[in-house]
Amino acid sequence: MRKKYHLLLGIILVILLITILLFISNKNLFNESQYTSIETVENESCLQCHQNTTGYSRYHNPELIGCASCHLGNTTSLDKNEAHEGMILIPGNLSDAKETCGKCHQDELNRINSSLMTSNSGIIAVDKFMFGETNNPNHQFHIKDIKNSASEKHIRDLCANCHLGAEKSSFGEITQESRGGGCNACHLNYSDEAKNDLKTYLTSNKKVLPKFHPSTNIFVNNTHCFGCHSRSSRISTNYEGLQETLLDEKDIVDKDLYTVLEDKRVYKNMTEDVHHTKGLLCVDCHSSHEVMGNGKLYTHEEDAVALQCADCHFKEKPNTIPYDSLDNESLLVFLHRNYSHSDKEIIIAKKDGHPLVNTFIDSLRNAFLIGKKDGKLHDLKPQSKICSRDHAHENVSCSACHSSWTSRCIGCHNQYDENEPRAFDLLDKKYVKGQWKEYVAEFSSSQPAIGIREHKGEKVFEPAIPGMILTIDKGSFSGKTGSDISFHRLYAPNSPHTTTKQVRDCKSCHSNSATLGYGKGALVYDIKNGKGTWFFTPEYALNSHDKLPEDAWIPFLKDVDKHVIQSTRTDFRPFNVEEQKRMLLVGACLKCHKDDSKVMKQALEFGLEPILKKISAKCILPNK
Repeated sequence: MRKKYHLLLGIILVILLITILLFISNKNLFNESQYTSIETVENESCLQCHQNTTGYSRYHNPELIGCASCHLGNTTSLDKNEAHEGMILIPGNLSDAKETCGKCHQDELNRINSSLMTSNSGIIAVDKFMFGETNNPNHQFHIKDIKNSASEKHIRDLCANCHLGAEKSSFGEITQESRGGGCNACHLNYSDEAKNDLKTYLTSNKKVLPKFHPSTNIFVNNTHCFGCHSRSSRISTNYEGLQETLLDEKDIVDKDLYTVLEDKRVYKNMTEDVHHTKGLLCVDCHSSHEVMGNGKLYTHEEDAVALQCADCHFKEKPNTIPYDSLDNESLLVFLHRNYSHSDKEIIIAKKDGHPLVNTFIDSLRNAFLIGKKDGKLHDLKPQSKICSRDHAHENVSCSACHSSWTSRCIGCHNQYDENEPRAFDLLDKKYVKGQWKEYVAEFSSSQPAIGIREHKGEKVFEPAIPGMILTIDKGSFSGKTGSDISFHRLYAPNSPHTTTKQVRDCKSCHSNSATLGYGKGALVYDIKNGKGTWFFTPEYALNSHDKLPEDAWIPFLKDVDKHVIQSTRTDFRPFNVEEQKRMLLVGACLKCHKDDSKVMKQALEFGLEPILKKISAKCILPNK
């Protein structure tokens, strides 16, 4: 009898504990006071006309939250005009997000409002610096606050489309040409049925009401990113293996070699990122914690990016947390994606500790990632032995070696045409008179150059691109064309997103002129009379402004005036002369020794100094 009593008491205690835990969990995950009550939903007049509609995501079903939670309006009237008073047809733009999406997702909205995707602070800061309107590129700005100075007009004419505050003002799915739209930019999805219904609705002069509603959910695909990130450093196009050209569609001879985007830009087909070949989406790596920001103001995008290659491709063991330590947002994503690995450790980013909920470590300590596109399981390979034990390259970023190519553009000229009658202000969305115009001489690609990031006492070698080799006719803005022309030779740090399993060979860094910053050309190591000397012949003519090759970053083995600005970042620079010589010293060794030779492997493992102490008399090193 006593045993039965204890057993019954135990069962009651377990049930009570489970009830308490569920209550706490639900209180954490869902603040019920934020949502429209079921009683209110049942009384909404909206569904009197919009009956039997479907297509909603599970957690945005009007049976749960009503219609007015998103669209507002007057839910007490059956009169069409009265019911639609104050209604928002396309909710989710940042201009109305506080009253729509933000009622339930206030924390996310606060984070988005302080993110670089909303403020465009970094882009504005660099542009104003180029125009001489600020003394460095590290000031904070917001796109909504810019006026009409020379640089601000430049941004309005050429750049201001790509920010989350740009309004989505027409119905329809997100496409390659979409820009902005607030919450819609990432979370709006149209099913085939919703697209067909929208077409019928519009062609019927809005008489036939849609039965299928577009969905707002967390299932972000690469098209959501593409509209903005196929510009500037062109991360989206790089990821898909597309390099921009200056060709027109009618100029294409072999269509298999090119891809034409929806906006008719012509791209050359190149090697795609290995993660793209495996079907991984942008959001498989860059989760909501990173994309939507964390509420802090950052100067440039690399400051805001927390994920690193080594988080998944770790050296010894990954950084992880258990499921019960996940934050509320991660728990919601876990729930919405129907994941089931709650009994396993989940990888977190080392930089800021945010969890990658689509990863887990199994009982054998193997790491896996669940693809968000198709649910496919991908094993996460740890770093190779050569990466993990390589002392010579321990401060070289993964992308410096594993990026197969990156975009390059040179010969850019910016001039203001005060007489342009149909200029379009991308920020105010209206036609004006007078416009900045950009003329590009060439788009091309190559393996990335390498620069040095010096930040918080660390020195890291990272990819770089000739992002701003340009002239700005500032005098043209004040009606004095040619009177004030500024020239800039600036490379920008770059994460190409053209990752391959194969690394670039040693010569492609240590004896490649473009990588070292000299520009494309012939870099030759000449040995005469027992002496070795490097010579460089550029591919491009010298620019009249600074007498360097058109695509160069720095002069060949010469010091640069310390007052000359060389980068779009204050903590990123090219190689100095001593660093160039050290790179070329290894390049000289590679003239005789193959990459996989014993001596080069030893240099990777133990560093260069021990090897130089026992070189053969046959080795001819460069003149100092």
